[in-house]
Amino acid sequence: MTGTSWDILLIGGASGIGKSRVAAQLAAEAKGFMVEFDDVVSAVEAMTTAEHHPALHHFDDIPDVAQLAVEQVLDLQIATARALEPAVLGVVRNRLTVDVPAVIEGDYLTPAAAAAAIHEGRAAGRRVQAVFLHEGDADRIAANYACREPDSGVQRHRARVSAEYSRWLGDQARLRALPVVACRPWGTLAARIGRALGAEGNRYGLLEVPGA
Repeated sequence: MTGTSWDILLIGGASGIGKSRVAAQLAAEAKGFMVEFDDVVSAVEAMTTAEHHPALHHFDDIPDVAQLAVEQVLDLQIATARALEPAVLGVVRNRLTVDVPAVIEGDYLTPAAAAAAIHEGRAAGRRVQAVFLHEGDADRIAANYACREPDSGVQRHRARVSAEYSRWLGDQARLRALPVVACRPWGTLAARIGRALGAEGNRYGLLEVPGA
C-alpha cells in the first residue's frame, strides 16, 4: 500500500522530544494521515470523571505538579498511560478499517499497547509497526520546551519527569523487542527510524547515516 514497511506506524516517546515533527514528516512522505493521540486523551478526559474513571484523572486535584517529587509524577504518568491503552487500540482498530497509511504519535502510547496493536494488525493482514523515540538529557528537553513554550519559563522539573519517562518507555519497548531510536541528531531522525523499522524500498531506509 505504501513505499514504507508499514500501513500504520505508532511513534511513542516522552513529551518535548520531537515526536510530532517527525511524525508529520513521515505521514507526509507516505501521503498518509497523522493522529496526535494527545487529542484523543483530551477528549477521553473531557468525557469522563474522576469518580467513574479515576485512573484517567490522577492529576486533576494537583494544583502544582512541580511540587511533587519527580518519581511521584512519573508513577502517575505511567499509571495514566496504562489506563489509556484501550483508547490506543481503539484508534488503531479504526485506522485498520481505512486503506490509507497513518502515523499515530503521542506521549501515552505504551509499548504494551503498541505490541497489542501490532498483533491485531497482523491478524487483520495489515502492517502495523511501532518505534519509540528516546531523549534522556533533561537539559535538552528543557531547552526544547523553552523553544516551544517561551512564555512558560524554564520547565526543569517537567523536563526531568520527561527524561525519566523516556527511560521507562525505552526499557518497556526493549522488553517487547520494539525499536528504540535516539532523537538526536535531529537531521537524521527520520532516516534512522526507517532503518530501525527495516523499511526496505523506503528512501529513508536506503540512506546511510553516519554514526547511526
